[in-house]
Amino acid sequence: MHNAIYQITNEQPAVRMRAARRRYELGDETVDALNDLDVDFHRRTFTAVMGPSGSGKSTLLQCAAGLDRLNGGETFIGDVEIGSLSEKARTLLRRSKVGFVFQSYNLIDSLTAIQNLELPLRLAGRKPERSRITAGLTRVGLGDRMHHRPSQLSGGQQQRVAVARALVSGPEVVFADEPTGALDSAGSRSVLELLRSVVDREGQTVVMVTHDPTAASFADRVLFLRDGRVVDDLQHHRGVPGDNRTAAQIAARMAEVRA
Repeated sequence: MHNAIYQITNEQPAVRMRAARRRYELGDETVDALNDLDVDFHRRTFTAVMGPSGSGKSTLLQCAAGLDRLNGGETFIGDVEIGSLSEKARTLLRRSKVGFVFQSYNLIDSLTAIQNLELPLRLAGRKPERSRITAGLTRVGLGDRMHHRPSQLSGGQQQRVAVARALVSGPEVVFADEPTGALDSAGSRSVLELLRSVVDREGQTVVMVTHDPTAASFADRVLFLRDGRVVDDLQHHRGVPGDNRTAAQIAARMAEVRA
């Protein structure tokens, strides 16, 4: 049985947010996307973040990852409070400590899979090690597609390249924003199994925003947001990833949150 580790308290979380507030001005309207939110994302765990439209899911991810700034409160990646950093320092921290996977893959069409993995390292001023790059693609099951461009890959294969790219710098945490939203069921499952494996086998930390209860059932933990606050924190011992019973429980809780 998988032993969830979110009960461990003597290890610093990969990411923590304290009294996090993010307010947007939309014309004459003020929207509190995050409203005094406190949350920890522990190391070596897979967390899914769910909630109705406008609940603050994507804002949480963007602020936790340092892509957006809070109006109040604090966000830590490891032991670094990112709100006090300059834009240059935040960029450098993201390149070294954070991996991103988006719904749209964000691969460069003119580059091969290998070159797409090398790019973030080159941008960070690091010389890519070809053996490490090829190992990263082999790890995601694309050892025979290294020299293919995105147009020569299926959607699921492109997303697996994106996951490999997110992992290549050895980040403290991988943030995934609806990573299966553009995929069919087979492609979705392959990507979710991959994210699950990088937690279980390699000790990574994954935080995933999703609207899909089946995708969320691959996680150790599901956070439900409403009006910029955490309204439920479902922690469970997984059976089979993607198990229909777990997905049904998550869907039922999501319906309650929407009500």
